[in-house]
Amino acid sequence: MVLKSPYDLLKVSLDEKIDVKLKENIMLKGILHGYDKHLNMVLEDVEETKTDVNVETEKIEVTKRNIDMLFVRGDTVILVNTKLREE
Repeated sequence: MVLKSPYDLLKVSLDEKIDVKLKENIMLKGILHGYDKHLNMVLEDVEETKTDVNVETEKIEVTKRNIDMLFVRGDTVILVNTKLREE
């Protein structure tokens, strides 16, 4: 498989589970249903994990929640991890 642009990686990952790291220490895992050139995405069956670090008390708090359908604004995306389909 030859990928000519970063968007090709998302294209082959449509309807597949992906990981998305966002600003504010938020990690999403869900099924990619759509995206655009700004990296706005629509994810389904999302597991959101938020990690809060308190520097003063050195405590780490992790909260998780499940979301049926989620629109992710592209300017919050830091990283997208996909699994390529084998052909």
